[in-house]
Amino acid sequence: MATEVILPKVDMDMDHGSISKWHVKDGDTVKKGQVVFEIETDKSAMEIDSPADGVIKLAGVKEKEPIAIGTVVAMIYGAGEEQKAFVATSVKPAKAGAGLTSDSSAAKPDPGLRRDDGIVGGGLRATPLARRLAEQAGISLVGIAGSGPHGRITSADVQKAQAAKLAAAAPVAVASGLSSDAIKGQYTEGSYEVKPLDGMRRTIAQRLTQSKQTVPHFYVSATCTIDTLMATRERLNANAPLGADKNPAYKLSLNDFIIKAMAMALQQVPAANVTYTDDGILQHRTSDVGVAVSVEGGLFTPVIRSAESKSLSQLSAEMKDLAARARARKLQSHEYQGGTAAISNLGMFGVEQFTAIINPPQATILAVGAAVERFIPVHKQPVLATQIAVTLSCDHRAVDGAVGAQLLAAFKRLVEDPALMLV
Repeated sequence: MATEVILPKVDMDMDHGSISKWHVKDGDTVKKGQVVFEIETDKSAMEIDSPADGVIKLAGVKEKEPIAIGTVVAMIYGAGEEQKAFVATSVKPAKAGAGLTSDSSAAKPDPGLRRDDGIVGGGLRATPLARRLAEQAGISLVGIAGSGPHGRITSADVQKAQAAKLAAAAPVAVASGLSSDAIKGQYTEGSYEVKPLDGMRRTIAQRLTQSKQTVPHFYVSATCTIDTLMATRERLNANAPLGADKNPAYKLSLNDFIIKAMAMALQQVPAANVTYTDDGILQHRTSDVGVAVSVEGGLFTPVIRSAESKSLSQLSAEMKDLAARARARKLQSHEYQGGTAAISNLGMFGVEQFTAIINPPQATILAVGAAVERFIPVHKQPVLATQIAVTLSCDHRAVDGAVGAQLLAAFKRLVEDPALMLV
C-alpha cells in the first residue's frame, strides 16, 4: 500500500508551514530515512525524511508555498504498486490528546514504520520511550516538535506536549481589531499592494497581541555610563589570543557585556528570575537569556542557557552562532523556547530609547538604546561620557515594582563596573 508523506507539525503553535526546499524530484526512487524536503516554519527549518522505500510522486506543492499542517505532499509507491498522479490534500488537524482524524496511514503514528531507526509516519523520528509515552497519553507524535538530533522526538518533548495540552484547555481569546475589509475600506482602492502574511509575521502578530492584552506590563528606565566598559572591551579585544587561522580568538561586542550583566543581575535578584503560571511562580535556578535577532521579515529570540556561568568570550561565540543560524532559519525549537528574560538592542539603528513587549513565558525584557556621548556633571564640572538608556519591561503578575527596580539597579552596577562580572 502506498505511503503518504505529510507536512508535519514541528512547532507547538504552528498551523501552517511551507516546504523551503525539495531534495527529490517527481518519480525519484527514495530510501527510508532519506531526506525528502526541508520544512520552513515561522521560526526554524527542519529536514524531513522518507518514511518508506519506493518511488515518490509529488503533489505539486511548490517551494515557499504556505500550506496547512497535515497536507499530503507526496506519495511513496512500493514495488509493483500502481503509481497515480494526485494533488495535495489536507488532513484534518488533531484535537488535543487525539490522533489525526483520518484513516490516512500518515495521519497517525504507524507501528509498521517505526522500527529501530525511530521513524514514524510522515518521516518524523521518535525515540522508543517517546513513542510509548505518546501512546499512553493519547497524543499524536505528528503534533510534537522534536528537540533531539535531526528533529528526533524525545520523551521530554512528549511531556512538554502533555503540559501544553493542559494549558490549551482554557485558551485565551485575543481580540483581532478591525476586519481586513474595514481597514481596506479606509484607503483608495489601487493605492496599496497586499503582501500576504507569512508564518513568521502571523505568529509575531498573534503572540505580541496576546502578550499586550494578557500580560500587565510596567516599565522602569535607567541611564548607564559605559566608558569603563568600552575601555575594558577594547583592552580585551586587543589582547585576544590568535587562533590557528591567525585571527583573534574572539571579538567582544557591547551586547556580549549586556548579556553577561543581565544574566548576573538575575542571579543577584532571584525574585526577578521567574515565570508566571496559574499554578504558581516558577523560580529559575539559571539565567537563560533570550536575545532578539532581526531577520528579513521578522525576528527570532534564541536563548543562551546558563549565561551567568559563561565567560564573555563563550557568550560571544555562542551568540554569533545562534544569530547566524537564526538568519538561516536553522534553529531547533529548543534553542528559542523558554528563557527567563530577554534583551532587545536597537542601538545599532541609532535608536536612543524605546520600550519592548514581553515575550511570554519570560517575565522581563530589557530594551537597550544606542551609546551616546554627552556631558554630565562630575564634581560640578562637565565631563564627556558615553551613556546608554535602558528600559526594563516587567510582567507585574510575577515581578513587583521594587523587584524590577532592584534588577535594573543590579544591571546598571555591573555595566558601569564590569570588573564585578569577574567575581
